[in-house]
Amino acid sequence: MNKQKINEIFRRFKENKPEPKIELHYSNPYELLVAVVLSAQSTDKGVNKVTPKLFEVAGTPEKMINLGEEALKEHIKTIGLFNNKAKNIIALSKVLVEQFAGEVPSDFETLCKLPGVGRKSANVMLNSIWGHKVIAVDTHVFRVSNRIGLCKTTNVEKTEQELMKSIPDVWKDYAHHWLVLHGRYTCKARKPECDKCLISDLCNTKTT
Repeated sequence: MNKQKINEIFRRFKENKPEPKIELHYSNPYELLVAVVLSAQSTDKGVNKVTPKLFEVAGTPEKMINLGEEALKEHIKTIGLFNNKAKNIIALSKVLVEQFAGEVPSDFETLCKLPGVGRKSANVMLNSIWGHKVIAVDTHVFRVSNRIGLCKTTNVEKTEQELMKSIPDVWKDYAHHWLVLHGRYTCKARKPECDKCLISDLCNTKTT
């Protein structure tokens, strides 16, 4: 897809929603990190249902460690893969306390070394907390980017690489948020709502 078309897609996204934000609820970097770990293969809506009560009692890594893995499981048992997520959250909390004085690190490589944190999660943190011009690729971003023609890739890492090359820096503050929201509410996996789409005339795939 040429740069003119890409710029027009993101111009329309911006006109429709100038400053989109992540839909996970949080009040500090640690809470967002926990919410992002919980959101893997789960919906933001489902995560937001459990985190208010969880963060009341465990909104810092120290408090999470004191809460303990079994009690954490009780808070998050409605979320998929909660056993493994609880284990990772306790483990990453211990790393933060022991190695980073309880603070969430702000560089990609270090974030990716934390238990339960991968490329997508690290990029979400870097973009949402520290304003880095990076693109976090989840299932929505992967699907939408390939469907509309921003890239033609077979996995999320290649998608991230291609989007970082093809999307101009001026859009990168909000690019993945726009793509996530477009995939979540319009360009849905099974039944995309092309009749309601802002960019249907620019899309490479006619699905209806």
